[in-house]
Amino acid sequence: MTPDLLEAGAQRTHAAQARRVTHPTESGGRTPSFGRVRQHHELDLTHGRILYLEDVCVSFDGFRAINQLSLDIAPGELRCIIGPNGAGKTTLMDIITGKTRPDSGRVFFGSTIDLLRHTEPEIAQMGIGRKFQKPTVFEPLTVFENLELALKTHKGVGASLVFRLQGEQRDRLAQVLSTIGLIEQAHQLAGRLSHGQKQWLEIGMLLMQEPKLLLLDEPVAGMTDFETERTAELFLKLKGQHTLMVVEHDMSFIEQISDIVTVLCEGAVLAQGPLAQVQANERVIEVYLGR
Repeated sequence: MTPDLLEAGAQRTHAAQARRVTHPTESGGRTPSFGRVRQHHELDLTHGRILYLEDVCVSFDGFRAINQLSLDIAPGELRCIIGPNGAGKTTLMDIITGKTRPDSGRVFFGSTIDLLRHTEPEIAQMGIGRKFQKPTVFEPLTVFENLELALKTHKGVGASLVFRLQGEQRDRLAQVLSTIGLIEQAHQLAGRLSHGQKQWLEIGMLLMQEPKLLLLDEPVAGMTDFETERTAELFLKLKGQHTLMVVEHDMSFIEQISDIVTVLCEGAVLAQGPLAQVQANERVIEVYLGR
């Protein structure tokens, strides 16, 4: 996710550290970040597609990571992306978020926004949020403070230090707390949450930015069975209100949430359709699922 909230977050974190005794956390001291998703452009969904990629190619040192990949996703859809390691799943997300520039092809957000003309922070501001596999939250702050920091407001250091919640903002924060199932943990330090709860908190931080499209990379990796089930319920709740692209290897989880599954292999779409159809595809069985 984009790092443009780090400065304000660092100020809040240092203040929290002065007030509290901190504890070792799972993040290993990494600096947390999350995408600012503030829409500066009108999103045109006239053609019924929120994301459109056509003949996209990317090479790294002569290796074709993405090979004439074409893909489109409808607004409100929950699309699962699967495939073997090295299939191009992470590179696909990098292209959509502006982290990687393709050698050729077209990438559109809605009908009119050419993502290849925009920087990574600009793309996040337009309404595309990305969550990486390992949760990165501000662990010395409470759950409530993490969500407060993620509000769609001016993020200058001075503004952040004097910021006070308005009634509508407080209502929005309470709504997100309910959605991610962390009402009872609202005033608990984020560093004391379980792995799954940290994942939900980071998703909540993205939701505070009111994204149109959420990219989620292996969201249930390392979760307990209970946390995985709760995450499936959360994603199904978000579907329709937001568009979700989920990269995941856990086939039982995909079975719970998927409408359409896209299988990537060697940087291209190998198969696409309902999960049962994809699982019956001989080529998919050969290169990914096994017998």
